Amino acid sequence: MLRRRRPLVRAAGVVATTAVVAGTAGAVHHHQQQKYAGQQATAQQQQELAYQQGMADAQAQQQQYAPPPPPQYATAPAAPGSDLTAQLQQLAQLHTAGVLSDEEFAAAKQKLLAG
Repeated sequence: MLRRRRPLVRAAGVVATTAVVAGTAGAVHHHQQQKYAGQQATAQQQQELAYQQGMADAQAQQQQYAPPPPPQYATAPAAPGSDLTAQLQQLAQLHTAGVLSDEEFAAAKQKLLAG
């Protein structure tokens, strides 16, 4: 009977050794997965920060090279011999085209009518 127990003891020892090796391998694998996940998260954060910085730089550059706003044209004083109706029609056209705001149109019209 002793001979039968020894192979079982050896088999139990092999199984125990295999379990320890498998457990260690599982722990190492888990640790590596956590490490790689952390590295990926860090890389993703760096990419996001670089993207945001690039967008901020692009916006700053766009503002720097943006064309100046169009000048607002003041109405010329009425020439002594010009027709008042033609000038009012010209102001109305500028207002309709969006060149003059409501306030500018009203002020220019009052100026023409006043004199």
